[in-house]
Amino acid sequence: MTKRIVAYSRLKPPHLDQLRQRFHVDYFEALEGADDPAFREALGQAHGIVGSSLLITPELLDAAPHLEAIATISVGYDNYPVDELTRRGILLCNTPDVLTETTADTGFLLVMAAARRAVELAEYVKRGDWRESIGEAQFGSDVHGKTLGMIGLGRIGAAVARRGALGFGMQVLYSNASPKPELERELGANRCELDELLAQSDFVCVTVPLTPETTHLIGRREFGLMKRSAIFVNIARGKVVDEAALIGALENGEIHAAGLDVFEQEPLSPESPLPHMANVVALPHIGSATHETRDAMAQRAVDNILLALDGRRPISLVNETAWQPAG
Repeated sequence: MTKRIVAYSRLKPPHLDQLRQRFHVDYFEALEGADDPAFREALGQAHGIVGSSLLITPELLDAAPHLEAIATISVGYDNYPVDELTRRGILLCNTPDVLTETTADTGFLLVMAAARRAVELAEYVKRGDWRESIGEAQFGSDVHGKTLGMIGLGRIGAAVARRGALGFGMQVLYSNASPKPELERELGANRCELDELLAQSDFVCVTVPLTPETTHLIGRREFGLMKRSAIFVNIARGKVVDEAALIGALENGEIHAAGLDVFEQEPLSPESPLPHMANVVALPHIGSATHETRDAMAQRAVDNILLALDGRRPISLVNETAWQPAG
C-alpha cells in the first residue's frame, strides 16, 4: 500500500518530487485553515503531515486516524500537542541546526540596528531631513565591550552569544539554561539568576522556547529590573514577553530600545504602537527567512518524514518516547 502525505506549506518542486516518488501527496499550497473540507478529507487518509504554522489540536488528530508522523518545517513546536502526539504514538519531527546561524544573524542584526538606530536614521535620510552634520540627537549606543545577557543558551542563543563575545568583545551572561561549561570556557560566559542578568546587562536577548513555564517570562517586573539604557531583543516567541508591559516600558523610558522579530499576535496588529515607535526595530518574523535556510528546512522535513514512514528514526525527533524501533 502506498502511504499518503498531506503537505500544506510552500514546498518547491524538488521537495514535492521527493515525496511523490514514495507517497501519494495531497498538497495544499495556500491552505486557509484547518476547516478546509478537502484538507479534512485528506487528513482522514494521511499517514504523514509536512507543514508549518498551523495549530494542530487533539480534535484535528481525531480526524487523522492513520497518522504516524508529523514533520514541521520549523524548529519551534509550540503549535503541536506533544504529549497528546506521544500518547497516540505519533512522531513529531522538527528542523533544528539548519536554521541556527541564520536566526542568530537576525538576532545580532537587531542588536546592532537598535543600538545604532539604523532603521530610524535610514528613514531620517529618506525623508530628506539630513541637511547638516548630525549631532547628539542622532547618536546611538556602542555594542562592542558591552554586556550581553542571554535568556536561554541553546543552539541559537549560543550562536548569538558567540557573535557578541568573539566578534564584539562583549561580556556574556546567561540564565534559564542548564550550565554550559564548554561555552563558559570558549566565550568567558557567566551563568547567573535571571534578576541579576536583567540588572547587569546592556543588551538582553531572549531565545528560550515557548512553554507554559516561559509564557510571559518577561513582564512588567522584569522590565523594571533592567537598566534604563538597556536594549531588549526577542527572537524567541512573542508570547514569551508580556507585550503590553514591553510597550509600557518603552513608552515610560524604563528601557532604552527594543529589537523584535516576534510578537504575541502575528501578523502584528495595525493597532500596535510598536512599529511606530522610534526606539523599536520591528521585523516580520524573518529569523530563518533566507532562500538557503528555508530550502534546508524543507529538505530536513522531507528527510524526516521519509525516514519516519519507512520505520527508521528521523534525524530530528521531538518526542523521543514515541519512537518504537523496528524489531
